[in-house]
Amino acid sequence: MNQRWVGETVKIQCEADVVATRQRVKEFAGRLTFKLIDQTRIVTAASEIARNTLKYGGGGQASIDIIENENRIGIQIIFEDHGPGIPDLACAFQEGYTTGKGMGLGLSGSKRLVDEFDIQTEKNKGTRVTLIKWK
Repeated sequence: MNQRWVGETVKIQCEADVVATRQRVKEFAGRLTFKLIDQTRIVTAASEIARNTLKYGGGGQASIDIIENENRIGIQIIFEDHGPGIPDLACAFQEGYTTGKGMGLGLSGSKRLVDEFDIQTEKNKGTRVTLIKWK
């Protein structure tokens, strides 16, 4: 079980909040002295999911935490919205699938950039995405 020991919540209601979420994740990764490539991975994944939270979930929040598990330390970001949910998760993870004008790499690309990825979604109740990157 992961132990949470530092946290911050960022509201995601407009495009500026997506940028703010990205900046806060970068600051947390810097505090843990992640290698630059790993900072880029977690920031990119967080940016993609924050954008999805705004665009498809109608806004929500991101909880950013530094966590520990056994001998590891990392960053956990939990994105939550109360939007329509994702009707077909399997389809949403297919490369190139998009309901918008993007390249269709958001969910699948974000999953590849982090060490742990979890998504829970329910029709008309919203979506919760958890990203973890270990140092």
